[in-house]
Amino acid sequence: MAAARRKSTTGRKGTTPPERRSDFKSSSRVWILLLGACLVMAVLALYYPVSGHPFLNYDDDVYVLKNSHINAGLSWQTLKWSFTSFYASNWHPLTWLSHALDCQMFGLDAGKQHDTNLALHALNVLLLFIVLWRATSYIGRSAMVAALFALHPINVESVAWIAERKNLLSMMFFLLALGAYTWYARRPGSSRYLVVTAFYALGLMAKPQVITFPFVLLLWDYWPLQRMESSAVTPSGEKTASVSDTRRFPAKSLSWLILEKLPLLALSLGSAVVTILAQYESGSMTGPHWQPFPIRLENAVVAYARYLGKAIWPSDLVAIYPHPGNSLKLWQVAAALLLLLAVTALVIAERKRRRYLLVGWLWFLGTLVPMIGVLQVGVQAMADRYAYLPFIGLFIMAVWTAADWLERRHVVLGWQVAASVAVLLSLAITSRRQLNYWSDNTVFWSRIVEVEAKALAANPNNWVAQDVLGHAFLNLGEVEAAIPHFREAATLNPSDPDSNVNVGTYEQRQNDLTGAIAQYKKVIVMTENTPRLDAQSRSQAFSNMGYAYRALQDNTDARASFEEAVKLNPDDARSWLGIGIIAYKSGDPKAAIPAIQSALALDPFDWGYLLQARAFDEAGKPQEAEVARGKAAALSQNLTQARKMLDKVLAE
Repeated sequence: MAAARRKSTTGRKGTTPPERRSDFKSSSRVWILLLGACLVMAVLALYYPVSGHPFLNYDDDVYVLKNSHINAGLSWQTLKWSFTSFYASNWHPLTWLSHALDCQMFGLDAGKQHDTNLALHALNVLLLFIVLWRATSYIGRSAMVAALFALHPINVESVAWIAERKNLLSMMFFLLALGAYTWYARRPGSSRYLVVTAFYALGLMAKPQVITFPFVLLLWDYWPLQRMESSAVTPSGEKTASVSDTRRFPAKSLSWLILEKLPLLALSLGSAVVTILAQYESGSMTGPHWQPFPIRLENAVVAYARYLGKAIWPSDLVAIYPHPGNSLKLWQVAAALLLLLAVTALVIAERKRRRYLLVGWLWFLGTLVPMIGVLQVGVQAMADRYAYLPFIGLFIMAVWTAADWLERRHVVLGWQVAASVAVLLSLAITSRRQLNYWSDNTVFWSRIVEVEAKALAANPNNWVAQDVLGHAFLNLGEVEAAIPHFREAATLNPSDPDSNVNVGTYEQRQNDLTGAIAQYKKVIVMTENTPRLDAQSRSQAFSNMGYAYRALQDNTDARASFEEAVKLNPDDARSWLGIGIIAYKSGDPKAAIPAIQSALALDPFDWGYLLQARAFDEAGKPQEAEVARGKAAALSQNLTQARKMLDKVLAE
């Protein structure tokens, strides 16, 4: 599609399509520059509104806004923390350093951080175009694949969500590694191989979604590089009569090509181990959300089919797709499996004539394996961001199939361009609408309420969806609308600590302190055998219980609860503050100072510094007290109001 017409090479020795003639080189450069510029301009035109989007209270706060390690900018401490932390259930040091660099350069300017995401996506689009062109020698087809990748609505989540910087970074290094591999394959050598390895390692350090890269390279060897010792094919995938006509890379045996990938496979294995440790440490791979293997396998089969559907008809895209659990019907699983088997059989049958079909299909299936949910991570059944890499395989299949069909029917270039533009415009319009759903927290969570309410109407017994809907209402500030969903989730799954904590929080807000404490104790009991795996719910239960005890004037139990909370979660600023307040009110300002400092290091705010100043004064440290008051003044928009707030807190 949108490619210059060429004569078929099948069976015609010495015939070379115009896109590949050496005497067409200068003209090719012009087309490459022109199409590359058009791709970048299309991305910028579609996504420029993100510059006005704020941070979302969905992971953006965890990754940047309230992450003191990151929002302080680049430092030796940040570098060390990035490489040694499993924070947010991941090990991705390059991603942390990228966010820290943004904070160093732009502070907490959400627009600039969105601009970085946009620039990375534009770069990825350009890289995909160049990598495909260099491997296949097809300019028009490569540009169309890149354009689909640039404008497809499924990729809006990766671009519009600051917390998905990791997706964009890992893809950038993946494409650089794939391009370097094509360079290496032309003239293999250790130095070139090291470049491939380095790019791949950097990709893994941004996000381990690229862990299947060595297997992608084997597909790349099969088509378009044709490095495997077999009859040659044209870059379109058609078998030719003469190997010498089309072979552009030294041929190797399959066993040699597999051995060649062993160092990269070793990196994949190491990344897999680190990723599982990070997810297991955080409790993302166990607990009440963890489904039995048969249910996970059923969901994986259906998810593959749902991804295919969203590739063709991208509707009802949303940030959270709750896991269906055991609510999937047998016919749904059977239909999805039949579809996958049918497509697989088709591409295998066509492998001798259209290798790109087999490569694109296995690219899609294979690169989705780490995210398809057989090894479950979190509560989602699938996610738009997981399609960022796998859909490239589908785009290759679609573009090469359409282009071959158009060529066989001798469709003129103008009609090819018109058809391509029509497809891309429809995708861009849908993407712009999807982008609007990420414009602010109210619109974002309202969209989730809309989609999840529709899903719950069809299946009200999905406790995960009830939980998700409760959180959506909570983030909209609609507590009364949220609580019935948390209660329903707790009824459907009494062992779910998250919904039970939220029920307790609601009772605490209603001043039913005794009832809230009973609810928190229930959560603590249900998580006592998995204190590390369910640390988030458990620490929140202890923290909330500490404030409930403090409201009942039981400082002993309050302090004990806060101390348990910070053992489980050292980054719990709220509990550190609770410890500091209790120590200060007990007449021990020296004991209060380190706890207050820990709280402010995690979450600096005006009346917290005023409390610290009072503790320093009473501990006989007037200079430190003056510094703390200066920080309070620098942070506060209304210092008088901050003093009133502190007096109110200390009077409770």
